[in-house]
Amino acid sequence: MKSYLRKSSHTSSRLTYHIVWCSKYRYKVLRGDIQVRCRELLIQISETEDIEILKGVVSSDHIHMHIEYAPKLSVSYIVKQLKGRTSRKLQQEFQQLSYRYWG
Repeated sequence: MKSYLRKSSHTSSRLTYHIVWCSKYRYKVLRGDIQVRCRELLIQISETEDIEILKGVVSSDHIHMHIEYAPKLSVSYIVKQLKGRTSRKLQQEFQQLSYRYWG
């Protein structure tokens, strides 16, 4: 795990945040292939948004992430990207999630 200052022409910064979110109704849906795919998606999103994952765990009903990000990003934007993209992609790829939540 590397920890460094992000430097620009006039500033240097190190912004970290601990994010935790749960699945809807705390259903234990993040298991097996869904858990693996969720982890892959979070890594892909982090790479595209210039976010470094310092630590992260995908449990059966919640996700913990300790991240480091650039000052140009806001925490609300990061959370929106992580939760929104993973939820949408997982529901598209795994039909059992749609049945679980939408009947």
